[in-house]
Amino acid sequence: MFIGHFTERPYQDPKSGYFGATGLPIKDLDLSNDIYDPELGADLYNRYIDERLYAEKMGFDGLMLNEHHSTPFCMGGTMNIEAGILARVTERAKIVLLGNILPIWDDPLWLVEQLSIIDMISKGRLVSGWVRGTGRESVAHNAPPPYNWERFQEAHDFIVKAWTEPGPFRWEGKHYHYRYVNPWAKPYQKPHPPIWLPGVVSRDSLRWAAKNRIPYIMLATKLEPTRQAFQLYHDSAEEFGYESGPQNIGYLWKVHVDETEELAEEVGRKYVQGPSNPFLAGNEGTANRALLTLPGLTSRTRVLPTRDAATVNRGGQLARAYEDQINDYTIITGTPKTVLPKIRHVLEYLRPGSVFFWDGDGAMTHEDQMRSLRLMGEEVIPAVREMGKELELFSPFEVDPATNKAIVNGAGAPGAVEAAAASD
Repeated sequence: MFIGHFTERPYQDPKSGYFGATGLPIKDLDLSNDIYDPELGADLYNRYIDERLYAEKMGFDGLMLNEHHSTPFCMGGTMNIEAGILARVTERAKIVLLGNILPIWDDPLWLVEQLSIIDMISKGRLVSGWVRGTGRESVAHNAPPPYNWERFQEAHDFIVKAWTEPGPFRWEGKHYHYRYVNPWAKPYQKPHPPIWLPGVVSRDSLRWAAKNRIPYIMLATKLEPTRQAFQLYHDSAEEFGYESGPQNIGYLWKVHVDETEELAEEVGRKYVQGPSNPFLAGNEGTANRALLTLPGLTSRTRVLPTRDAATVNRGGQLARAYEDQINDYTIITGTPKTVLPKIRHVLEYLRPGSVFFWDGDGAMTHEDQMRSLRLMGEEVIPAVREMGKELELFSPFEVDPATNKAIVNGAGAPGAVEAAAASD
């Protein structure tokens, strides 16, 4: 099993008035950066990097970064810069980018070079994920929504070719044109860094990932719709001529561990405070209906079972009470003793080979996050690893998602993986 850490890196500024459950509602792309304080931003960026370093020390296999633009709920507007820093200052953990927003890149050759350099500096620890982005990204970067899906697929094909085929060569596609492709930076990993795809809404994206044997990571969705979406991946894989498994799917959700049950609940409620993603559970902002209905961005019929909960217009109020999210495992909080059975339930229900614990978010403080990371390293991560072995939830670094064969030099217990693969 692959165990990663994630936080959205929110812009936390209680003085702004746009903070917490009792703060002013934040409508997506409707908040001026006039309130932005660069000195506070500097402190927050350094805080989040420090927390990633501690997460590696506590035993996490991966450090997940994401990217959003022109919004206070995510400070990762230039995720690749953060990844470059982590590539140099970390030693072991994978740097998981979920992910670069391919359709907004007018020059994906630049992305080829950036990611190659990150992979080299990290000595082959990059996991390069792609996303299509939301309406926010299309508007903020003047990218044409009707061509979102076409640009995504063509950019992917171009990047893989530039990573794997010697140059110079010419590229004449529908959306990208190059007379000379010969990047003087090539990935450390061969043939190229692993490519993963996160998502929530698009059925087309999930089936594309299954067709290309790319692991699909579901982002903070309710359990039953998520299981249905994973089954669609497995059914699609069978249609495309292979058998997928835990190595092909992953799940991100909110997990916070603390010293007492009382403190865990107090801090856990901070998940639903602060500037938060309007498309994932626990939001305090207001979805902008215009951004949800941009023409051609996402099909309104080819959607996943997880779509409805992800795109509801929350109107500045929580869609579901904190208690409801605790009851349906969308949020897990507690001491190590009480969170482990809940984590096991999620693992048994969804059977993902990769999991990401989303922590330190909302209105949580640096101290809140560091306590949780320490307890995860001391008690939770070792126990979850054992669960993964017992349930045979092998990661993409243990079983190749493209071939379904054991990776002898991968993480985990190769002997157990080989035995499982031999029995298939």
